[in-house]
Amino acid sequence: MKVVCVGHSTFDTTLPVKEYPTENIKYRLEHHIECGGGPASNGAYLLAKWGMDTAIASVIGDDYYGDRIIADFEKVKADTSFLEKKENHQTTSSYIIANMSNGTRTVLSSKDDPVRKLSKSLCIPADVILIDGEHPESAHELLDSNPRALSVLDAGRLNDDTKELGKKVTYLVCSKDFAEEFSEKKIDINNLEELQSIYNLLKEYFETNIVITLEAAGSYTEIDGVGQIIPSIKVKALDSTGAGDIFHGAFTYFMANGYSLLDTIKFSSITSAISVTRIGSRYSIPLLDEVVNYDTAI
Repeated sequence: MKVVCVGHSTFDTTLPVKEYPTENIKYRLEHHIECGGGPASNGAYLLAKWGMDTAIASVIGDDYYGDRIIADFEKVKADTSFLEKKENHQTTSSYIIANMSNGTRTVLSSKDDPVRKLSKSLCIPADVILIDGEHPESAHELLDSNPRALSVLDAGRLNDDTKELGKKVTYLVCSKDFAEEFSEKKIDINNLEELQSIYNLLKEYFETNIVITLEAAGSYTEIDGVGQIIPSIKVKALDSTGAGDIFHGAFTYFMANGYSLLDTIKFSSITSAISVTRIGSRYSIPLLDEVVNYDTAI
């Protein structure tokens, strides 16, 4: 199977701290971690690392950070022929303060003007597609060229582009924030009736398969016509950076390889949970064997 991922690429610098910094104080860190990042890009990295024939379509700058992102993908043998170096474009860079005491992170990003369409055509064959809403014109081009492909939208933010792309994909896997903004309702995981009504609004509009990710609470979807929360596993989080991206990459992998929706969400949750116990988004992605052999009783 050929996988094509279209989306945002960043270069992340993660700074692990024992507690959130106080203003106007100097801190000395023992180490920091540098690696590529971005929703569909992290998904592409996971899919290539897990052995799938994966291409990444994204825009980076003709700069040091862009070169590092390419080197990252080459390590896992991803196809970088659609990873476009754009002149006078600055690679997005993110500086992440990872609070080791509670697993939260604060992200400061510097991003150039968005690029809606890549220079190269994406009228190319694909069996599996993962998109995140970045480069929307190219994402539409790829989806329109492969109407039978299994496709996943990592819907983190609600905007006109994600609303239109969401109507074309096989699975819209959206964040809690996306679902709340779309429905104009707050999610209470203890109120399943209200959660089902939010799900129904998404289902009615997008007319496709819907999964709502609920962060540490798990995910909500319908299995055999019955709405339910599939809980996540409990771990001691050190750094939650990229956890959602990694969930979406794993979701794409397991659906593409014939797993049921229930098992796909369970294994994707395990993948994401393992990742938050490690520092640095891309380098926290576990091996496939770690996921499928994970003992949830631990």
